[in-house]
Amino acid sequence: MSRRPTPCIVTTEEALRQEEIIKQLRNDNDILKAKTGKQKYYYISTFGCQMNAHDSEKLEGMLEQIGYMKTDEETKADFIIYNTCCVRENAEQKVYGKLGYLKHLKDKNEDLIIAMCGCMMQQEEVLNTIRTKYKHVDIIFGTFNLYKMPELLQTYLETRRTVIDIWKEHKEIVEDLPSIRKHKFKASVNIMYGCNNFCTYCIVPYVRGRERSRKPEDILKEIEDLAADGVKEIMLLGQNVNSYGKTLEEKMTFAQLLRKVNEIEGLKRIRFMTSHPKDLSDELIEAMRDCDKVCKSLHLPFQAGSTKILNAMNRRYTKEQYLELAKKIQSEIPDIALTTDIIVGFPGETEEDFEDTLDIIRQVQFSGAFTFIYSKRTGTPAATMEEQIPEEVSSRRFNALQEVLRPVIAEKSQAMQGKILEILVEEVSKNDETLLTGRTESGHLVHFEGDSSLIGEFINVEITEAKTYYLIGKRL
Repeated sequence: MSRRPTPCIVTTEEALRQEEIIKQLRNDNDILKAKTGKQKYYYISTFGCQMNAHDSEKLEGMLEQIGYMKTDEETKADFIIYNTCCVRENAEQKVYGKLGYLKHLKDKNEDLIIAMCGCMMQQEEVLNTIRTKYKHVDIIFGTFNLYKMPELLQTYLETRRTVIDIWKEHKEIVEDLPSIRKHKFKASVNIMYGCNNFCTYCIVPYVRGRERSRKPEDILKEIEDLAADGVKEIMLLGQNVNSYGKTLEEKMTFAQLLRKVNEIEGLKRIRFMTSHPKDLSDELIEAMRDCDKVCKSLHLPFQAGSTKILNAMNRRYTKEQYLELAKKIQSEIPDIALTTDIIVGFPGETEEDFEDTLDIIRQVQFSGAFTFIYSKRTGTPAATMEEQIPEEVSSRRFNALQEVLRPVIAEKSQAMQGKILEILVEEVSKNDETLLTGRTESGHLVHFEGDSSLIGEFINVEITEAKTYYLIGKRL
């Protein structure tokens, strides 16, 4: 794990102000450590998507500059942060359950600081629940003011009173936050924030705000610094990367940005997510085809196969348009691996609508999919729609979906058997310490025997066995 903050060039007044607060907090921590000999530790629990994971890397960067060290044990921590997600209801319930546990830790250690941030905090109903039922939470902030964490911590330490700082909308993009990367050889980079799509089932636009793109020069500088620091694979992040550039004064498309990133020395792989089908242009397909560093894999959520349901979801494309787009991509980039998101049981979905979903799976032949039973999210239009699907019907359809999807994915995996593929070695297998784990350009997971010194390296492996969701290889 790379414990060094990524290169940081301060360009904003707000970043400078937070940097000064970080220095003050670090000085206070150093004095306390000199007196007591006690090192302070932090613990971060991250729920949800890669955007949240990247936000947690920024929080880690700031905390380590303040003088905290990371621990994987909540009981050892002096500062606990939950970075929350509200896309799925079960994620929220999990957070509430953990907050009850933290009350016991707080009772044992009154100096323990507990903070909550992320998407859940942007919902007034959640905020009121935490205020009334979980009064042991000390600091609450949202998705728009992540960079203010040092200031909020300082305020709490000075007052010892609950600090709540929730913004209803985004005010400015603050660049140059320190960040602790999980891996030295790969990193994520936000190219934009927020979302303008307002899919009727999704809470994200309400908690992440409207779409706003980072300046290309800031993105490119960050990636150049990462490449100089040893990063070989970049993941470009946005709720809808295809609409990048629309809020910039000097317009730039995502395809144009991709071509510029492709020119950066030192990089070997470029990935991105997520792509919205309605905005995926011919220009982007051509850029993916032409750019040698852009991985031949694409996550393209279709969510539902029925045009009627897609209209109800406000997805703004039809079944026929999605199929045409998928075929165009596969024609221009024959070896591409397409993955997707699928929701079953959306309000009003009939058996005929569900069959349309299965039809798309059969026609497109996806390499992988994230599948969900529709989850009602308070505050979204879909939550109040009529014809909510009974749980037993949704569960039956979900199981039927798996029966169709599994052999399609298995066939894609089987096609890899016997091939020699280049993988980026990422880590020791979580299930078997004798195995290493890496990913192919297409995103397929490969397990093989090897020494941990290979982590971070590109190597060739021969695929000797193909399971449905992973491959087994032999190093050449």
